[in-house]
Amino acid sequence: MVDLRREDLEYPFDTRHIAARPVEPRDSARMLVVERQADRVHHACVRDLPQWLRAGDTLVVNRTRVRHARLAMRRASDGRPFEGLLAEPLGGGDWLLLVRGAKRLHAGDRLEVMDARGSAVAGLACVERTPEGWRVRVPDGTDVQAALDRAGHTPLPPYILKARGTQAIPEAFDRDHYQTVYADDRRMHSVAAPTAGLHFTPELLDRLSRMGVGRASVTLEVGMGTFKPVEARTLSAHAMHRERYEVPAETLELLRRRQGPPSGRLVAVGTTTVRSLESLPEPLPERTWTDESSLLIQPGHAFRHVDVLMTNFHLPGSTLLALVGAFMGLDRLKRLYAMAQREGYRFFSYGDCMLIL
Repeated sequence: MVDLRREDLEYPFDTRHIAARPVEPRDSARMLVVERQADRVHHACVRDLPQWLRAGDTLVVNRTRVRHARLAMRRASDGRPFEGLLAEPLGGGDWLLLVRGAKRLHAGDRLEVMDARGSAVAGLACVERTPEGWRVRVPDGTDVQAALDRAGHTPLPPYILKARGTQAIPEAFDRDHYQTVYADDRRMHSVAAPTAGLHFTPELLDRLSRMGVGRASVTLEVGMGTFKPVEARTLSAHAMHRERYEVPAETLELLRRRQGPPSGRLVAVGTTTVRSLESLPEPLPERTWTDESSLLIQPGHAFRHVDVLMTNFHLPGSTLLALVGAFMGLDRLKRLYAMAQREGYRFFSYGDCMLIL
């Protein structure tokens, strides 16, 4: 396996290509179709997906739901405002809070979570500051999900907010659009969307089902680490983030059947789905499998479960770029990214996508 240098994951990028909002309807997003073996590319739209898939193929999607984790808060003692992100549960009623102005907080401070009308809906007690952020404690009996549904905001990546500038886009719009149509509220919640899945509509999923394309699922809890750029000199020295994932028994059974006679292709929708599948142990578990993954996929990785990848365009210097480069070749990927910019494709979370066959 080649150990990539940090600069190997860079590519020229014009920020004008950042998508500040999604296209409507969802499946009208553009889709760059890449035939790896034939070395051909085609310009299509997501609604054309049935032309590129066939009966017997199976879509595997990440059913995580995005948590409304961006918070407006004030310190109870003096009313000082703070903004933050309730990133992940730490157990025992504690959470990791990423907060602007973290140095101005002290252990014992109490933060009130404010709704749009300025009313406090929940309290957070600052326990200790860690390298990742503040450990905060939620009082016993607090319904965190209900509080976030009432007062939380969609945790859009900072580059989207920057690209919007002064555009005023309602919170209700992002709550709807920065969420897949198949997200399951009973599954692990994330602070970022599995963005390749944002392009699907119920109508498109129905068309695929009627033509004989199956659907299976995983759940991976997307954390803030997904946006962490590679800062080490080489990729192997990068401290890869950990994310919880679950693969249900039905999906594991599908994977076991594929180890027999040739069958249809497995189409992974998004890099989070790829990480879930490729993190599975061998032999495959018999029952629903829940674990944490710190798998870093880079060129040289031997894919065990993925035949086709549907994915958005990714940030320079990211581990996600390394994953897609492992699937199709990093040099080829960067050439296609250059072409996509010339052709006016929209990049990143609310942008267009690729279908790599």
